[in-house]
Amino acid sequence: MGRKANNQSDFMTIHREGIATLSLALVVLLALNATVAYLFPEQTLFRQLFIFASIIVYLLVLQFFRNPRRTTVQNPKHIIAPADGKVVVIEETVETEYFNEPRRQVSIFMSPVNVHVNRSPISGIVSFFKYHPGKYLVAWHPKSSTENERTTIVVRHPSGTEVLFRQIAGALARRICWYVKEGDQVTQGEEFGFIKFGSRVDIFLPLDAKILVQLGDKPVSGETVIAELA
Repeated sequence: MGRKANNQSDFMTIHREGIATLSLALVVLLALNATVAYLFPEQTLFRQLFIFASIIVYLLVLQFFRNPRRTTVQNPKHIIAPADGKVVVIEETVETEYFNEPRRQVSIFMSPVNVHVNRSPISGIVSFFKYHPGKYLVAWHPKSSTENERTTIVVRHPSGTEVLFRQIAGALARRICWYVKEGDQVTQGEEFGFIKFGSRVDIFLPLDAKILVQLGDKPVSGETVIAELA
């Protein structure tokens, strides 16, 4: 079903959403270190520890914005994972925003150490898009799917089947980025968005879709097949 997430190749490139944040973090950390050096010129150990801590903080922010290369094997029947992370929900539920009927829901929770690039699970036309401002409950909270800041995207497959996926902000994620709008053509595995600092993606599938992951699995966006259409 695909390789494990977070291998060393994840650090090959930095996502464009991280450029401003990384630049600001670098300036702030350099300023703090200069201030510490000025205020405590005689405390060499303290200054060295502060430098070390600053490097660790910067590396943590840097790894969050890594943008690994992913290879998607195109298959019209496959549903590809839209996010790296951990499968936390697999259930039948009534999707009330667009379908208003029962669907199979698969939810993937992204911790701050996961890659946060979101990729399209299928190819097709974006038939519906909506952004919802909202709360910042922890991403695994049952009400986060309907009360948190989120986007809802529906893609109509060439076969006519529609798949809905939802970016959901978490307690730390305060910015959802999306790169699609209604009418756009999307390709399976290509980037459609990014969420900063811990979040979740829900995907709603037809009831006859065969789910290929289990609770606790760690899919890889753009590569892991999480379901198969009938």
